[in-house]
Amino acid sequence: MRVVAVFIFVLFCTSCDKFTFSKNKNLKVVDTIVDFTRVDFSPSFKECDSLIDTSKLSDCFRNTIHQKISLELQMHSLFIKDSIDEDVFADILINAKGQIVLQEIRSTENLQTQLPQLDSVLKQSIKNLPTINPAIKRGIPVSSKYRLKLKILLKE
Repeated sequence: MRVVAVFIFVLFCTSCDKFTFSKNKNLKVVDTIVDFTRVDFSPSFKECDSLIDTSKLSDCFRNTIHQKISLELQMHSLFIKDSIDEDVFADILINAKGQIVLQEIRSTENLQTQLPQLDSVLKQSIKNLPTINPAIKRGIPVSSKYRLKLKILLKE
């Protein structure tokens, strides 16, 4: 009787790893690694909504925002003493609601002394931009930050 009891005990202890359970086979693999430096779809203006390719959509957004800011800047009269050919960097945040918020303007001291009103003109130009469709990450609207390089070229 002892031999049978020992045999059954050994059988129970070693046989559990021989069975396969099928309930784990139906689990879906979920990608939990999220790259927060990229978005699935960049922000877009209404003019760019028909594009499907993400690179073309991104190019359309960048070109459109530069055109709209350029048109806004051309509406203002700026007076200078010397010719200016410099770059200005504007850091903008596009929130999940599609509103554009100007965070910082970076320009040289020469540009700031010759055009002290440039910051306020840029703020107004960016404020006048229409609401846009926000960036999309995994189907959810997200905030995104961009640095715009603006070329300021004024001649006497």
